[in-house]
Amino acid sequence: MKISEISSIERNGIDIIPEQDRTSSPKDLFRLIFGGANTFATVVLGSFPILFGLSLSAGMCAILLGVFIGSIILAPMGLFGPINGTNNAVSSGAHFGIHGRIVGSFLSLLTAITFFALSVWSSGDALIGGLRRTIGLENSHVNLSIAYACFAFVVLLISIYGYKWLLLVSKFAVFTATAMFVLGFFAFFPEIDFAYQGHTTLGQPGFWAVFIGATLIAMSNPISFGAFLGDWARYIPTKTSKISIMMAVIFAQMATLLPFFFGLFTAAIIAIKAPFYLEENNYIGGLLALAPDWYYIPLCIIAIIGGLSTGTTALYGTGLDISSIFPKLLNRIQATILTGILSVLLIFIGRFVFNLTLAVSTFACLIIVCTTPWIMIMVIGFIQRKGYYNAQDLQVFNRGEHGGVYWFHHGWNWRGMIAWIPSAIIGVMFVNIPGQFVGVLGNIFSGIDMSLIITIALSTAIYLFLLKLFPEPAEVYAPAFPTIMTENNPDDTWTTSSLDGRK
Repeated sequence: MKISEISSIERNGIDIIPEQDRTSSPKDLFRLIFGGANTFATVVLGSFPILFGLSLSAGMCAILLGVFIGSIILAPMGLFGPINGTNNAVSSGAHFGIHGRIVGSFLSLLTAITFFALSVWSSGDALIGGLRRTIGLENSHVNLSIAYACFAFVVLLISIYGYKWLLLVSKFAVFTATAMFVLGFFAFFPEIDFAYQGHTTLGQPGFWAVFIGATLIAMSNPISFGAFLGDWARYIPTKTSKISIMMAVIFAQMATLLPFFFGLFTAAIIAIKAPFYLEENNYIGGLLALAPDWYYIPLCIIAIIGGLSTGTTALYGTGLDISSIFPKLLNRIQATILTGILSVLLIFIGRFVFNLTLAVSTFACLIIVCTTPWIMIMVIGFIQRKGYYNAQDLQVFNRGEHGGVYWFHHGWNWRGMIAWIPSAIIGVMFVNIPGQFVGVLGNIFSGIDMSLIITIALSTAIYLFLLKLFPEPAEVYAPAFPTIMTENNPDDTWTTSSLDGRK
């Protein structure tokens, strides 16, 4: 990467990225996804099976199942960026309407702020805790505030400079954080009790409720990337193999098992040696209390890298989405600054006034229940249209225009909206997260959380039914004479340059 490329501020917003500027690859997408999740925020999510009372083996199964299913659902969301050259919220206008794409922008905004806050909190707490053990720094509100503010400022600066800086941070984060986590396994390995049983084992009442709850929390990590993959994939050339893109997404999410299992194993150690930390929902405090002296510096390194990598990937996407909602008022840089300031306010108010750290993890799960049906509608629509999109007509809203093949009914595609709204609402009603949130219908299945299964089934059934009963206009499909796979693309790649989708 040239110095000139990373020293200049990115000017691209949500407009179509020209082919000559698309210099990224699936490998870069892997680094961005894995780098953004190879952090303390994921470690904290990995501790939840133990917090819920599961055994170590059951916790491993819950995490494996959640990450795998989540990555399979997520993978197709990496395909929209290369086709349309813009982010996924804008691409969703093809299925929700030019105005209906605000659903995707709203979901990505909430998800980004939530995970940004969780990342800064966990990284800041770990950094100050590590410095307390190494140099005796006081674990005060003042020092925590300084740590949060420093993280937020650097994250904001990197997000303003844009995509090239995100790539640089992710490359560093992937290798450095991975090395520090591997060291962590060596540091804690002698203390791990692989026979740890927890207090809710298979066969006991309530086991499946907490097991599925832990699985959903693990699944929330990959699903949270659904609205953001287009932010980075839009820099991948159009003709890149879609298989390689989806595999990059899946492999990146499976690689997050490293921080997930680090959180799981260390939480089991804390549950045995210092259970009061978990009783107070203070996993990081317990981690720092039991860590060997020589591992404090690696913990601080993970905290710094984690805060930067997760924060930048979240805030960068948020800036793009806000600029897409108010294209005439805010460009990407202005929107990034505005959302950064609002996020910092949330971090300080939530941490010191309301102590919302645990509530944020609950809120993240609720967002996932609402995001998953949105993803399902996008994926079904992609398959239904055989990967064809009119990238220019997706930009109608951003240019202050009306019309185009995705205008539908005054800018709204009621098929997608009607499929999403009840699916999301009913899904939330069936949520049952032990000790955190129980929806009004959450106890119907003996306390087992069926929200994700229900929301996926509902959104799929309703959307397919509406597409069958009320077919979409012919112009949203590719014309009959060209094909999506051509002789020039024998490796299963796309071409859209010769298809304009207009009558």
